[in-house]
Amino acid sequence: MRVLLSVPIHVIGRDKESADFVEETRTLVVNAHGALISLAARVAPGQQVTVSNKSTNKSLECRIVHLGNAAAGKVQTGIEFVEPCGSFWQIDFPPDDWVTPED
Repeated sequence: MRVLLSVPIHVIGRDKESADFVEETRTLVVNAHGALISLAARVAPGQQVTVSNKSTNKSLECRIVHLGNAAAGKVQTGIEFVEPCGSFWQIDFPPDDWVTPED
């Protein structure tokens, strides 16, 4: 399940030209497996970055899995946790088999 949630994060990695970068940004959407973030650094799918949740000071290795639309010099970038961590965003996600009741 995806949740619209703006979480302040630090992203550390190397861009497509192998230059180191550190960027402060925010999540746009989160889920138990990763997030959609807005990133100015030019990265490529499959690349690994380290994402730090500024609220908790926890860090995780993530993989770039999607590059989307660009706006205001940033690209919507999908990241996936290398190791599952459902508690990284500090919210409770419904179980995978949860369905919304229909009226």
